[in-house]
Amino acid sequence: MWLELQIFGFRALWSPYFALFILMLAVVYYLVTGPYRYKFGDVEEPDHRQKWLFYSALVLLYVVKGSPIDLLSHITLTGHMIQMAGYLLIFPILIIKGLPVWIWEKLLFAPIVKPVIRLLTKPVISLLLFNAIFSVYHIPVIFDFSKSSPAAHAIIHGVLLLSAFIMWLPITAPVKELDRMKPMLKILYIFANGVLITPACVLIIFASEPLYAAYSQSGAWVQALSLCVPGDVLQGISIPLSGPEIFSPMSTMLDQQLGGIIMKVIQEITYGVILARVFLQWSSEDNGKIDPAPAQTH
Repeated sequence: MWLELQIFGFRALWSPYFALFILMLAVVYYLVTGPYRYKFGDVEEPDHRQKWLFYSALVLLYVVKGSPIDLLSHITLTGHMIQMAGYLLIFPILIIKGLPVWIWEKLLFAPIVKPVIRLLTKPVISLLLFNAIFSVYHIPVIFDFSKSSPAAHAIIHGVLLLSAFIMWLPITAPVKELDRMKPMLKILYIFANGVLITPACVLIIFASEPLYAAYSQSGAWVQALSLCVPGDVLQGISIPLSGPEIFSPMSTMLDQQLGGIIMKVIQEITYGVILARVFLQWSSEDNGKIDPAPAQTH
């Protein structure tokens, strides 16, 4: 498949302008949290772990949105689900943990933003918001619309990412004011997330026919490709672009089923890791509350 993808050219495969954008974000982070942090008051520099998490987030963002995975996301649903899993389930966690507390306080506690964030991060609201948007997005008519133009694609993916951040904030709270749930409630919150995301995955896995015109109809598929491949390159390709089967040995149905399975598996792994961390933190807190045995007297 790799050699076949070469026909789309360097820009489609490696998104050099997006790579420059990622590099710019890395430089801004370095300057704001390093040499110029004194301009924001008496604030601490992030530790090595925070820096590693933030820069890892930028690498992941480039991988899912700038590397050949982005091109594959417009060719197959499997590629799309790999992209969505990294973009919505892993990337927000790395950013939340990678930014120092003082930046989050400035972002979340701005006069207009604070009441909105406090409302949206109430567990029931944040839980339903993300899973509702994710499920609605995967309704065929909405999904195909998101592939119909760059503006629709950017806006819808932006809303998805924002809802993902809101979903993760209550259980990976970067500031104490948002850490309102006890460990048991966090565990239930994670389980509920796993349950609520399941219907969309089940719909995709067990559908009796291809759901998305963007992967099953040549016209809609080429339109989706144009979101990633420059127009002049797309028009200059000599082979007929009839559908994903040119680049994948899988049928459209198998690709659809595999995409749904991959999304569910990565979601289970991610939620499992967060669940384990919450449980371990809970256990360590409980152990710390146990009074030490009184010293024996002779």
